Amino acid sequence: MTPDLPIEFADEQLHVRMGIEITRWDVQEMVGTMPVKGNRQPFGLLHGGANAVLAEQLGSIASAMHASQHGLIAVGLELSCTHHRAAREGTVTGVARPIHLGRSTTTYEIVVTDEDGKRTCTARLTCLLRPKAPGA
Repeated sequence: MTPDLPIEFADEQLHVRMGIEITRWDVQEMVGTMPVKGNRQPFGLLHGGANAVLAEQLGSIASAMHASQHGLIAVGLELSCTHHRAAREGTVTGVARPIHLGRSTTTYEIVVTDEDGKRTCTARLTCLLRPKAPGA
């Protein structure tokens, strides 16, 4: 079951092309998976940019859910990723948990692990909360 979200989070977006699936929808813990296959760089390892997309997808949706409780939208301000180890096959899982849920910003830590539970990437996403554009 997925919550009602704007069309921006629907089909034909980057996360769909990358095979990202959200498995837990919650402001306090957003979880999603992504296949390594199809998201590799030329050396056969999961592309670092794919980790960034997974992290931003999870953190952005969680931030949007928090923002919507206050009649606001969330837009990304900063994303940083530290890649700890390579994933070569299988599926990686990202878990986004809030560091800060404020009135004007949110910050999430997103931990990406491989199928053995080993951390492959740690990301941090900060979003700005703002009013919807007039007529949006």
